Amino acid sequence: MPRFAANLSFLYPELPFLDRIEAATADGFEGVECLFPYDVPVMAFRDRVEGQGLRVALINAPPGDWAAGERGLASLPGRAAEFRESIERALAYADALGSERVHVLAGLLPDGADRDAAIARYEQRLRWAAELGAQAGVEITIEPINPFDMPGYLLQGQDEAHAIVERIGAANLKVQMDLYHCERVEGDVVAQVRRHLPTGRIGHFQIAGVPDRHEPDEGTLDWRGVIAAIDEIAATTGWEGWIGCEYRPRRGAVPGGTSAGLGWMAALAAVDQAITRVSPSP
Repeated sequence: MPRFAANLSFLYPELPFLDRIEAATADGFEGVECLFPYDVPVMAFRDRVEGQGLRVALINAPPGDWAAGERGLASLPGRAAEFRESIERALAYADALGSERVHVLAGLLPDGADRDAAIARYEQRLRWAAELGAQAGVEITIEPINPFDMPGYLLQGQDEAHAIVERIGAANLKVQMDLYHCERVEGDVVAQVRRHLPTGRIGHFQIAGVPDRHEPDEGTLDWRGVIAAIDEIAATTGWEGWIGCEYRPRRGAVPGGTSAGLGWMAALAAVDQAITRVSPSP
């Protein structure tokens, strides 16, 4: 079974941010991830994670002015200096937290803007970010995001994301494949995983049910099929990444609501244990 990371920005919403770390441990998560940890003292975050024996799988780089509607700086004209500062800050946090990767948001494409120019800026800045990340031993990821949740986001499709990663050619630049976004935009997610995971260009997965972004076992996503495909391919390729649980618990902020919704993960663990018991010894 793949390793699951609790997304602290989504799960356990009834708890203060740092207290969510202990809750994730109690529910059997091996790692955590989050969107933007920059309002939390980094040493306090690190100490809580290390105290629970967890890994930080991923953080996002600062996205610009989120409250004003910005969703990343990597493709925006006139923001190169701010973009560089955001990556330097993210890598400093990643170093302190031991985070394995940093997600860099592309940004929105305004109506009437030159898309080719935006992609060119995006790729130029990603090359720089990947080089800086390589020096720090951190993977840089890019994520296609569906236009229903984030209208106007520059990067929406898996093929384009993989083409960008291939063109740049940096070993530590990877695609972050969010199965929720992929299902909403392209569908047939199992086939998408089987097509892209063997290439070595996927660094991280995230999961949520479709279309309401609750637990994976609610909605149209073939969560069992996709996790089985990841397991199968990982066994032959050596892929050792994470699946981030980036969903809104269907019970909302009710105390214990996140834990009550983890039956899907327990079911996978039970199947995995059963397979292990009946597998012949090598």
